[in-house]
Amino acid sequence: MVFFSVVIPLYNKAEYIENTINSILDQTFADYEIIVVNDGSTDKSEAIIRRFNDQKIQIFNQKNQGVSAARNFGIEKSKGKLIAFMDADDFWLPNHLQELSDLYHDYPNCGLYCSRHKIRISKNRFQIPYYDAIDSSFRGIVKDYFLSNKPFRITWTSSLAIPREILENIGGFTPEVTNGQDLELWTKIGIKYPVALTNKTTAVYNFNIENSLAKNKINSKVLMNFEQFKIFEKDDPSLKKFLDLYRIEYGLHYYISGNKAKKNFYFQDVGQENIPLNVRILLKVPPFILRSLLKLKRKLKQSGIDFSIYD
Repeated sequence: MVFFSVVIPLYNKAEYIENTINSILDQTFADYEIIVVNDGSTDKSEAIIRRFNDQKIQIFNQKNQGVSAARNFGIEKSKGKLIAFMDADDFWLPNHLQELSDLYHDYPNCGLYCSRHKIRISKNRFQIPYYDAIDSSFRGIVKDYFLSNKPFRITWTSSLAIPREILENIGGFTPEVTNGQDLELWTKIGIKYPVALTNKTTAVYNFNIENSLAKNKINSKVLMNFEQFKIFEKDDPSLKKFLDLYRIEYGLHYYISGNKAKKNFYFQDVGQENIPLNVRILLKVPPFILRSLLKLKRKLKQSGIDFSIYD
């Protein structure tokens, strides 16, 4: 058994995958395997990986079934004590796995082990995530995960690791969900287990505006089912407020798309006290104007200016 299994779902990332794999092979912590699940790529992604000819790398091919099915298949084929996820266009600094290993040994009973990361929003511009009630020097078990898991999420897929037995107990990603499947799984784990966080930045998230929810048509997406969390929300105000932010986000996107019924479906379960003033104002603006504002927001983000309902 290796200590880490690094699971990478791969679909048409020829432009990025070489740098991503190199960043894993450059890790100072050496006890790991790399499981690449080629999810029906039609570009040169697989050929680029095979050029590495490294025994740590295993490649599996499947018909295109989506990122959740690819990750679940990778978990099934892996042998590691901890499962670390890596998206095929992201990047690790050399100390990433070492930091997660140290965190695991210092806090052995957690469900999620997370490093800090930065977000590349354009070629030379980065965002540095921050979290409510956690300062930049904090390292340890997060006191209130759902309270602190905003305005940025502590649990970002390419910066965390999960003990194998917890994935076996909780289950993997929901294949039917096509947006927010990672959010769903991290929420399931965060309800039942403590979450540990390092104070070192060890990963870079390459934000892809083309794949964002704002860019894609929400009516073509399958979102997670919030009903599964209602029993837990009753006794956890932080969880309720956290999930309401995503109900609001989804509802807003449906409103912008012109789907009033779906907008009402998500807003009906939102606590009125959890609806920010800026959201109340947005809901009074005609959808066609908001669609123009979204385009402007994307351009501003690429220029280093960003804002959201979580601020």
